[in-house]
Amino acid sequence: MNQQQSSKIKNPKTQVPETPQMNDRDYINDILTTEKYMTSSYSTALNEASHEALYSDVEQIFNETQRCQRELFNLMFEKGWYSFDAVQEQELSQSFQQFTGYQTQNPYAQNN
Repeated sequence: MNQQQSSKIKNPKTQVPETPQMNDRDYINDILTTEKYMTSSYSTALNEASHEALYSDVEQIFNETQRCQRELFNLMFEKGWYSFDAVQEQELSQSFQQFTGYQTQNPYAQNN
């Protein structure tokens, strides 16, 4: 991506004290990281659960954890503690075409 065209998608940053003690951003980031790890672990458990009742319980916990992770992510973005590089439409289109091509190579993809 051309550096002159790159831009960040972000909100104004909420200031936090820069001290050795953890601040709100540090706590939320730590919890968000934990939630991401937990959703990944629950996903693995769902893939390997053979008992239907256990699967249902873990699925419910997974969904709650995923929802919590998303809310924490949204909070960090809202406070300006998370930002993204904007992508040019041409680059996005190229990526879409590339992954659409992969779909035809997937033996498990259903032809609609």
